[in-house]
Amino acid sequence: MSRFTRVLLAVALGLAGIVQPSSTPAAVAATPNLTITTDATYVVQPENGRVRVVVDLEATNHLEDTTTHRYYFDRAYLAVLPGTTGFQLTAESGSPSVRVTERGKTHTMLLLSFGQRIGAGRTAELRLRFDLPDPGGAATRQIRIGSALVSFPVWAFATPSTVGSTVRVIFPSGFNVQQEAGEFPEPTIDDQGRQVFRTAALAEPLEFFAYFSADRPGAYTDVSSTVDVLGKAARLQIRAWPDDPDWAERVGDLFGRGLPVIGEMTGLPWTRTEPLVVQEAVSRSTGGYAGMFDPRTGRAEVAYYADSFVVLHEAAHAWFNGALLADRWANEAFASYYALEAARELGEDVEGQALTDELREARIPLNAWAAVGRESAPTEDFGYAASLELARLVAERAGEPGLRAVWRAAAAREGAWQVAGADDLELVEAAPDWRGLLDLLEDRTGREYADLWRQWVIRPGEAALLDAREAAHREYATVAETAADWALPRPIRDALRAWQFEQAEDLLADARIALERRADVERAAAAVGLEPAPTMELLFESERGFATVGSQADAELRTIEALVAAATTRPAAPDLVQTIGLSDVDPEEELATARRAYGRGDLVGALQSAAAAQEMWLGAAEVGRNRLFVAIGTALLVLLALAYAIAVVRRLRRGRRARHARHARPGQRPGSPGDQVAADSVRAVPYATLPGDSPDPDG
Repeated sequence: MSRFTRVLLAVALGLAGIVQPSSTPAAVAATPNLTITTDATYVVQPENGRVRVVVDLEATNHLEDTTTHRYYFDRAYLAVLPGTTGFQLTAESGSPSVRVTERGKTHTMLLLSFGQRIGAGRTAELRLRFDLPDPGGAATRQIRIGSALVSFPVWAFATPSTVGSTVRVIFPSGFNVQQEAGEFPEPTIDDQGRQVFRTAALAEPLEFFAYFSADRPGAYTDVSSTVDVLGKAARLQIRAWPDDPDWAERVGDLFGRGLPVIGEMTGLPWTRTEPLVVQEAVSRSTGGYAGMFDPRTGRAEVAYYADSFVVLHEAAHAWFNGALLADRWANEAFASYYALEAARELGEDVEGQALTDELREARIPLNAWAAVGRESAPTEDFGYAASLELARLVAERAGEPGLRAVWRAAAAREGAWQVAGADDLELVEAAPDWRGLLDLLEDRTGREYADLWRQWVIRPGEAALLDAREAAHREYATVAETAADWALPRPIRDALRAWQFEQAEDLLADARIALERRADVERAAAAVGLEPAPTMELLFESERGFATVGSQADAELRTIEALVAAATTRPAAPDLVQTIGLSDVDPEEELATARRAYGRGDLVGALQSAAAAQEMWLGAAEVGRNRLFVAIGTALLVLLALAYAIAVVRRLRRGRRARHARHARPGQRPGSPGDQVAADSVRAVPYATLPGDSPDPDG
């Protein structure tokens, strides 16, 4: 929004009220001998595109006749507003007339012929009527008389040093009237419902100047259109006054051509689903500004006189409106910056507000720039000019690709200092303010901007924040370098993003301790050829805090010690007994299992396997001895059993031979085959058993 500068019309005061006497050759100069006082009435006639001005004049001759001279006035010169037409001069008597003797940019000079001679001491009353028409043309013209908008200057008329003229201005009903310049009492309402503004008698009529503007609410004609912005359809609704089609065409064209260009420059897509309403307005409805954007309603109000820069500035507010960036100065800065860039691309000859030495006298930190309508005009003008200058400096340092990266991150609510390669982005809840914008600029462009913030943005009390920020970020970089491929946990970055630097420093100190514990574990593991599992890294990068990292480090060190202790129990050269004790177990495999379990982060499994291996090696001798004792005992038992079996077999054999010997035939050797067969044959023949007899195979 560019500040609305009220244009004061230059009045040819030196010409107003000059009168020229007409007399006998001996007549003397009229001023101040002829005075003119007036009651001027301005009647606004929108239906005719004009203001009808009626001036009741009272001309008084203050000269006195002498015995030799009579003095009278029959004409006078009067300066009225430039651009006026339709002059008529009437009186109750005589035939007065009026003609234009000079037309200029600042006034119109009239010659009033009274149609009578106003003698010494006499007064004449006349009525001058003329029109102040709407000349048409540029939207910034000073005089506009239409059905929706009225704006025009108001003069009073009199001769120099003459007191008593008055001014009355009458507006038809239905208009909202604003006094842009001049002082009138509160208006009254006449019997026709018209608003009537009236001055008292003016002490210095030729010093009086006023300027009115008025609009009729609800008088709009809508024109809808659609433009393509980065592949998205942006719907526009241009709302212009019915009597101002030129504004609708001009503003609609600039929005239609400007939005795609600004979208391309910023890299930001069009996200609005509802039409963007662009409404013609007066300065009062825009708070005294040539433009105003309301993001809540999605409506941009553009003053009827706004130039191309203002129009494109409001078009840029479709993005820079508080949703992308939080601070007023940042939104105004880049809306102005992209308005100028788009104007150059479109071939529009515009200029932003220059930061003059006069404006620098109203200098404030941009962080101290209050909301719309709360600052003085010089402070407002400085705010717009200074924020634009800062935007230029930032853009020069960041480059267009860098700015686009910043805007994309801001639109997506991405926080600064993201972890490279992370699966999930770290988001923030709100649009970046001056702090978040500084962080995003430095993070996304790799450049520093704190010097610009110190020069243009911060209040004096905020300098310490920038100092603390620099220290915290140096410490963050140092710890991050120590962490190497371990990402520092999010709570640290959240503290940095929130500019909670004491909290960030505390967390970074905890991170240093955790990294020292990591180094302890890595040294211990490397000494025995182990590679730690990523458990500590995951804990370090999580939001659970660094205390868990310390506990994990202690657990890993205990596990490594257990592995080392198990390995030290391995016998260098196992003897026979130990070899026998280890014959059915494999402590080496158990130890290897323990190492693999450690490598995958299973500390419990590693401890169990290490303990098993250690137990095998430590118990090998005892197990071997037990096994030897069992083996020897078993051997003895086997020998005893074998001896017993042999003895039994021998006894059985002796018994059998004895039996064979009793049944042997004469001439046969007992135990010969023939004997055996005969004996077997005999044994195969059953005996009849009588009752009471016992079978006796040998009987």
